Amino acid sequence: MVPMSQERRVAVVTGGARGIGVEVCRQLSDAGLDVWCTARSLDDAEAVAGQLGVRAAALDVTDRASVEALAARLARVDVVVNDAAIDYDTDQRAVDADLDRVQRALSTNLLGAWRVAQAFAPHLRASGHGRLVNVSSAAGQISGMGSGAPGYRLSKLALNGLTQLLAGELRAAGVLVNAVCPGWVATDMGGAGGRPVTDGARSILWACLLPDDGPTGGFFRDGRPLPW
Repeated sequence: MVPMSQERRVAVVTGGARGIGVEVCRQLSDAGLDVWCTARSLDDAEAVAGQLGVRAAALDVTDRASVEALAARLARVDVVVNDAAIDYDTDQRAVDADLDRVQRALSTNLLGAWRVAQAFAPHLRASGHGRLVNVSSAAGQISGMGSGAPGYRLSKLALNGLTQLLAGELRAAGVLVNAVCPGWVATDMGGAGGRPVTDGARSILWACLLPDDGPTGGFFRDGRPLPW
């Protein structure tokens, strides 16, 4: 196991080497946390971590062994951000979607976050102030579900449900579990025209730094509740 400072909280960010994950790592570090920037490629994680002055680790959320290996390696984790996600499949429709493609999205966007939550739950319980943040999307709101992007939409809808389940099961240990929509952010996945990455990441940071009497089991953007 890798020892960590006893004074500083420790955060693990999945999908930390691209898009909004990079800025989440930066803001968590600026807030005084020891940050692990993770990515499927260790080279990618190290490249970003070197620029930010944080730590790097390989983590493939679709691979149970990879997730469990990192959890076993770290002695302490107080904050987990499930940011890893793939395939904003706006070119698909539910009536004729490629279900193999949908299954790949679910494996990362839903089951990947679930694997990470399971592996790091003991760390978060031990923290006494654990925070689990699932990066979701308004695209997964059942109240506004439209057409298109079926794999992405349903993976985020299910992630919201998982958030509520985990919040109920971890509440007694003082772990706050919330879903956060960062909004339409100008990243490779989101495309040009979105809000600044710094603003979207700040929304996630808010959930990471909640006080012990903060909300759990909710869905938020910019610190304000969203309808499911």
